[in-house]
Amino acid sequence: MTPHREGSLRPCGIPVLEVVWECLIREGVDVVWAYPGGAALPIFDALGKYPQIHYVLVRHEQAAAHAADGYARATGKVGVCVATSGPGATNLVTGIATAMLDSVPWSPSRAGRRLRHRHGCLPGDQHHGHYLPITKHNYLVRESGDLAPTLREAFFLARTGRPGPVLVESRRTS
Repeated sequence: MTPHREGSLRPCGIPVLEVVWECLIREGVDVVWAYPGGAALPIFDALGKYPQIHYVLVRHEQAAAHAADGYARATGKVGVCVATSGPGATNLVTGIATAMLDSVPWSPSRAGRRLRHRHGCLPGDQHHGHYLPITKHNYLVRESGDLAPTLREAFFLARTGRPGPVLVESRRTS
């Protein structure tokens, strides 16, 4: 595993793409369901450095959503699935809604286009609104430095109070 400062939210000296996996490991995630494509591919390239996370390739994003939901129900842990932007993100809607209605703690993530240091709407941001009524909370990470603290907060929210899905949308970072 890549070295990091003790107690730090942001691992030291590692690429932003690896921050995703570092954060998931710190939150106790051991299984991730995904159907990779387009914008999410660089995240999966970094996954090879983290053998402690078991990656399950599904045949459709909707299957990833329902698998993460079932895992969370069966284990009590936060289930995690990853999808790419566009139609891949839209395919998560049914699984997210099911988890919300049944108070299941899980964290779907959607990888989008490149993280940019500018203000205003980025292409693909319109998907953010699709998830607002069916998530406990919804994050749109636009700055790479916000990724680690956002993931940590998302897991906290998914587990506390009435459990439910917390969506983290981010832009591609490399």
